[in-house]
Amino acid sequence: MTEQAQQARRGPGRSALVLTVSNRASAGVYADASGPVVAEGLRGAGFSVDGPVVVPDGDPVEQALRDAVAAGYDVVVTNGGTGLSPLDLTPERTRRVLDYEVPGVPEAVRAAGAAKGVPTAVLSRGLAGVAGRTFVVNLPGSPGAARDGVEVLVGFLAHAVDQLHGVDHRRSGGGA
Repeated sequence: MTEQAQQARRGPGRSALVLTVSNRASAGVYADASGPVVAEGLRGAGFSVDGPVVVPDGDPVEQALRDAVAAGYDVVVTNGGTGLSPLDLTPERTRRVLDYEVPGVPEAVRAAGAAKGVPTAVLSRGLAGVAGRTFVVNLPGSPGAARDGVEVLVGFLAHAVDQLHGVDHRRSGGGA
């Protein structure tokens, strides 16, 4: 699919997909509480948002990410599946899709959580990186951690998307 066709399919502006990764929510055990928080934060930052789409952890995450990249989303944010449980496989499945990682993003997300007095924030194994022209970020699954993570993301996501699409930008004393 050409970039013009992908843009026409997505509509105007920057596009995002929210994927909630939860074995229990995908099985209907409880409702997704984190995905709507992420979607709301991205909409507030000016993104056109699809989802949240709820998927179980493991291979379904990888397939959903590959489908999102093929569909031409500018950003995909997952929430959930980043902990230490043997069932938390989102970082491993995400790594299979990424062309390269952007390690400063999950570092910033973890640091923001820890700064808010949540010492367990450092246990998140979430990744961030680029697949094709799609920026992919893994956030933790709790609603509070998802909210904190989106607060970090909105500070730079538009710039990241512009860079991925080759938009010229002015240098303002350093940085990427």
